[in-house]
Amino acid sequence: MRSGTAGDGPGPPRTPPSPLHWMRRAALGTAAAVLFTAGAGWGLYSKLSGNIHFDSDTQNELEKYESERPDPGPPNAENILLIGSDTRGGGNKEYGTDSGTQRSDTTILLHLAADRHSATAVSIPRDLMVQVPHCKRSDGREIAEQTAQFNWAFQFAGAACSIRTVEKMTGIRITHHMIIDFVGFKKMVDAVDGVEVCLRRPVNDEKAHLVLPAGRQTLHGEAALGFVRARKSLGNGSDTQRMERQQEFLGALVKKVQSNGVLLNPTRLYPVLDAATSSLTTDADLASLTGLYELVRSMRSIPTGRVQFLTVPRQEYRYDPNRDELVQPGAGRLFGELRKDRPVAVVTPAKESEESAAGSDGKPDEAPEPRPGSTPAFPGTTAERRACE
Repeated sequence: MRSGTAGDGPGPPRTPPSPLHWMRRAALGTAAAVLFTAGAGWGLYSKLSGNIHFDSDTQNELEKYESERPDPGPPNAENILLIGSDTRGGGNKEYGTDSGTQRSDTTILLHLAADRHSATAVSIPRDLMVQVPHCKRSDGREIAEQTAQFNWAFQFAGAACSIRTVEKMTGIRITHHMIIDFVGFKKMVDAVDGVEVCLRRPVNDEKAHLVLPAGRQTLHGEAALGFVRARKSLGNGSDTQRMERQQEFLGALVKKVQSNGVLLNPTRLYPVLDAATSSLTTDADLASLTGLYELVRSMRSIPTGRVQFLTVPRQEYRYDPNRDELVQPGAGRLFGELRKDRPVAVVTPAKESEESAAGSDGKPDEAPEPRPGSTPAFPGTTAERRACE
């Protein structure tokens, strides 16, 4: 009868596993874990990359007009056109009837310096009167060259027409573009657990479904969207003040992403990447997680004090006070500096209340005249600025 002791009974005694055997088993286990993790990682990577919509129509259309486009700027400098679409299609139906048209509700030219020591975001007013070049719609119809308000270019013929309009106006080559809609904006704000803003007085806007108390507070999805889009219930109702509010909000968003460990914490980074990628339509180079990561990685070391926001120098249009036009030589000076990848600075206009904010009389704050050899400065703000300052 066999006992429970190893080696008893018939047959040779069992040989204890050697250290080499255990090492092999550990190695196999480790390899399996790595493969499993890699598989999960690849699955997440594929999902995030698959979220991004590649805007092939815009790329194809821009290639047709290559000879008309500005020359590329200094190597490694990037000029990205950020377009906020007001489409009512898809998940945006709650904001109005889908008539099959869309305009650029917000457009920002983001210049990343070649040395990645600064980022400058220039808001382009939607009501700015510009020369829109001849463009072709997706249905093949031609749009004649004409003077029109800027956001019509997007409605006329999509992102390609907006890009060519900006390039014609600024002489700056657009290297990338991103389009985001209302739902995408809300997802981004919620992914970082809200953004802090400051109101000098309460807001009750029935049309925007926006009811907010005065003071410092954190806004999430729907309230954040209402905050950056509202006009009549905040300040004097001008688009100038709305752009300033958008710039301050984006600055606070940038600061939160940089300061709360999102970029270095995979658990916190994934929701942000998921929200961002599922909300974007981009050019080919950015239409992958790798492309977006490389862009974000290159910006990670830019101090929040050097992430600048300003509006292109503008004033009331001479033929219509409800429209804008560029102010020269200020606009030309700004475009020239960005085109050559030279630094610009912003100065924060002093304001006592939203009603007396810069631009409330339809005229922009004047930028200080630069001294010879000095960095040109323009009215604006930075991501370093705190709410309620």
